[in-house]
Amino acid sequence: MRETSLGWAKMRAWIAFGANLPSETGTPMETLQAALLALTAKGVEVKGLSQIYETPCFPAGAGPDYVNFAAEVMFNGSPEALLLVLHEIEAELGRVRKTRWAGRPIDLDLMAYADEVRPDARSVQAWIDLPLAEQTVRAPDQLILPHPRIQDRSFMLIPFADLAPDWRHPLLGQTIAEMLAARPENEKTEVKPMSGVEIRVN
Repeated sequence: MRETSLGWAKMRAWIAFGANLPSETGTPMETLQAALLALTAKGVEVKGLSQIYETPCFPAGAGPDYVNFAAEVMFNGSPEALLLVLHEIEAELGRVRKTRWAGRPIDLDLMAYADEVRPDARSVQAWIDLPLAEQTVRAPDQLILPHPRIQDRSFMLIPFADLAPDWRHPLLGQTIAEMLAARPENEKTEVKPMSGVEIRVN
């Protein structure tokens, strides 16, 4: 715990941004830009941004390619409070949670909050070990930290590695760089840096 008598100390966290459908705000890139600006407007300090990547939709054939990047932030509050901010921004930008892994105009995932484990190590490990068939139909009804799919997804690991390659998973014991090195090469090469595009923090 990082909570004191005066509240939570400011902590580092990493957020995955993704979109593959247009929104009322505009293109996926314009929607992601709006999400980042909304994050700072809500008092979340953005310390760094990864490169911007184009990634095939998962599962294959489920929709257009995604635009992905990650942000390193500082937040003065609990992980649950930060997740609430992310859900507020998603709702403001038109995200409706209906079908698991469906295309979406905005997707904000809290990948890690310092080295916090939520709700507990046993629960997180159970979600990490969940078979793929169940992943397609089951979603947690509470915050799971670290995000249980980080180690499985190059489109999360590659942007995360741009920002914090030495961050070590508190349960798996591996760094982001080590987890990324373990992913199949063909999967990693599908995550392609986008040229000629940029995201502004303010």
